[in-house]
Amino acid sequence: MATMLAVPLKNSAELDFVRPLKNFIRNTFGGEDESNDYTSQLDELHRLRNNAVCRKLDKHSASLEILARYYDQLQAIEDKLPISEGHVSMTFTWQDAFDKGSFFGGGRKQSGSTGSYEKVCVLFNIAAMNSQIAALQTSDDDEALKTAAKQFQQAAGIFNHLKETVVSAVQNIRTFDIHPDCLAALGALMLAQGQESILKKAQQDKMKPAIVAKIAMTAAEEFSEALKLCQVQHVKEVLPKEWIPIVGGKHAHMQGLAEFHQSQVCQASKCYGEEISRLNHSLEHLQAASHRGGQHVNFKSTTEKVQRALAAAKKDNDFIYHDVIPDVSNLKPIGSAVIAKPLEIPKPMNPKFTDLFEKLVPLAVHNALDAYEARKVEIVSREVGKLREQTQLLNSVLASLNLPAAIEDMGGSSIPPSLLQKSNAVREKGGIQSIDKLFHEMPDLLKRNTEILNESIRLLDDEGKTDKEMKERFKERWTRLPSDQLTTPLRAEASKYRTILNNAIQADSIVREKYEANREFISILSKSPNEMGSDLPATSAAAALKDSPEVRKLRDLMKQVEAIKTEREVNEAEIKNTKSDMSQKFLSALAADGAINEEDISNQELDRIFSPLIKQVQDSIHRQEILLNNVQDANTKFCQAKQSDTSASNREDVLRKLAAAHDAYMELTANLTEGTKFYNDLTQLLVRFQGKVTDLCFARKTEKEELLRDLTQSIANQPSSPPPVTPAHHAQESSRAQPPPRPSQPPSRPQAPPVTQEAPPAQAPQPTPPSQPYPQGAPLPSHASGYQPMPSYAPYGGFTPMPTPYNPYATPGYPQQPATQYGNRYQQPQQQPGQYPQYPQGGGYPQPSAPGYNPYQQH
Repeated sequence: MATMLAVPLKNSAELDFVRPLKNFIRNTFGGEDESNDYTSQLDELHRLRNNAVCRKLDKHSASLEILARYYDQLQAIEDKLPISEGHVSMTFTWQDAFDKGSFFGGGRKQSGSTGSYEKVCVLFNIAAMNSQIAALQTSDDDEALKTAAKQFQQAAGIFNHLKETVVSAVQNIRTFDIHPDCLAALGALMLAQGQESILKKAQQDKMKPAIVAKIAMTAAEEFSEALKLCQVQHVKEVLPKEWIPIVGGKHAHMQGLAEFHQSQVCQASKCYGEEISRLNHSLEHLQAASHRGGQHVNFKSTTEKVQRALAAAKKDNDFIYHDVIPDVSNLKPIGSAVIAKPLEIPKPMNPKFTDLFEKLVPLAVHNALDAYEARKVEIVSREVGKLREQTQLLNSVLASLNLPAAIEDMGGSSIPPSLLQKSNAVREKGGIQSIDKLFHEMPDLLKRNTEILNESIRLLDDEGKTDKEMKERFKERWTRLPSDQLTTPLRAEASKYRTILNNAIQADSIVREKYEANREFISILSKSPNEMGSDLPATSAAAALKDSPEVRKLRDLMKQVEAIKTEREVNEAEIKNTKSDMSQKFLSALAADGAINEEDISNQELDRIFSPLIKQVQDSIHRQEILLNNVQDANTKFCQAKQSDTSASNREDVLRKLAAAHDAYMELTANLTEGTKFYNDLTQLLVRFQGKVTDLCFARKTEKEELLRDLTQSIANQPSSPPPVTPAHHAQESSRAQPPPRPSQPPSRPQAPPVTQEAPPAQAPQPTPPSQPYPQGAPLPSHASGYQPMPSYAPYGGFTPMPTPYNPYATPGYPQQPATQYGNRYQQPQQQPGQYPQYPQGGGYPQPSAPGYNPYQQH
């Protein structure tokens, strides 16, 4: 349908979709394994965008499918891979749809760094493509008219949706095609054309005139609304110039059609006077339509049809009916029949859509899972810490009492079995050499993490410094979000990592102090049994106490101690190995409420899992308190029984320190192993953090270059300021002696002037380089400042020599004048070193004069 108006598509530039999204997936969802490798999906998304928005699309339903699939994919990743300055950093640049200029040639365009801005532009193109497909349909085919009506209604629905949402999606609108007023005008126009398509189908189907008249009147009202919106000043300036005449013409045309079909209703009801009045009114509307938009739309056939009907009706009424013709103002309103309506945007827009990132959970779910894991880790650390703390307390009490070594060392010369077990345990873990190795690795791990964090902070500082410089340079024209506001979350994260590193350094120093305090006895435990036995002091035997009640009581209590330790190892393993999949629960909550109450859901699940385990920890701690009281009472009785043997105190002191060294070794090994794992895990977190910082800085650099290019181009496109007014005293001096102007260009062939005619003097100032007052090799002036030269005759050919700019590489040509003219002023100079010899002057155009002194120059 040639008279239907179609909205042009917006154009966009290509960008790298793969790199920022891949980095975000790696930094947020973690890992380089196959489960987190989305390279093929990202490549497909990159191709999909290029096909949808970067190449020319045919006006076909296949193009709509491509656009719809890309929009659905943007919608699908909105919650998983949020494109914004704080998450996935990239810059989308789109040109104004109604701008005729080239995308790279200074047309109106806008850049945005959010996925919502990209969705707005893609949705605009979907509506525009609907309008273009509808405008291509033929008006004589029933299915084509159905397609046109449907496409126009879909376009109207999308434009109306954008009108309501664009302000919240795009904070700073700089292209008028997505301004709410322009979108309102486009939505109204699409709806009116949809109603017009339905009207044409009703006419072809030969529906009752009363219904057709109401459909036409509704179309007229909708075109009237569209015309009013299109005539808003800033909208009128954007739209093509022919649109308003066409819309105004169609408005009058629809009114004329409504009156014409209503006149047929009057004829059927034998209201011949009203029929003539409506036909007259219809003809007036059609004449107005031709006046408004006749240059663009042909209303001739409809006008001729009304004229024939009017002539026939007048003839019949004049000769037969003689019915009174009422005034137009007394006619009843025709009524309306609203059939075309804006259609809702379907979800998904493409029924065949499949999410490329289906396995990725929404970012809200991922964050909820991270928060749940953090709560779980806190509980695990707290309960395991309680168990280990109580076990260390138990070991320290037993070590201070030299138990169980005191009841095992009853012979005085052999190594107690419990001490042998402790020594074997130390040697199995590598002895003192493993501790030294772990201590040696710690500084390198700390240094690596510190360097990564320092480099990330340096990148943020450099980006902030650059942004501040641009703000100071361009002032209010530098409109992007300041770095201080944008990088606040990243700087807070960097501060958190800095605190973690400082705490780790303090923890390392505490561990090293403990190691130095126990190093001597850990070294003894690392030896073989024979070597360790020689380091133990000997003592007299206490064989009489081997089977005493006190010793038997202590042995029974030591068995209970070992049982508690074994039980705690099982409890610790159960606490550490608890697992639960919260993905489905969080997904269900997000789908039901649109948000996740992570705290309530997590606490309920954690209470269900850990309540029995926490009860076991509390019970173990309570039983240990009772056990330690019994051990201390039994040990007091045992010490009283062996008070008569005072020679064993030195040996017991060494055994006590060896037992404490064993406990310290086990604790140090656990601390250093956890510390190494902590630093390695922290390295991964810092690398991800550095990746986020790098992506942000890269996106900001790209955005800076784009904005800088736009600002530079806008400054270049501004009209230049008028030249300054010449001062009055300068104007007076210049009016005294002003040489005539030079000819704009020489004639096509030289013509010799009369011999007696004097050539007008020409002003030809010669530029000189700033380093020297005269060009090298040029003749120097021989007159004083202010000397007025005599006028001279033009050289052969009758043309004044054209002045030439200074060229240090050119061979200066000297005028071929008699050596005696005006003294020695024009004497031919000798050839300068490094110059080519002069060729004889021939006829035709003269050689250009040498730079330097010019006899026509005013001084």
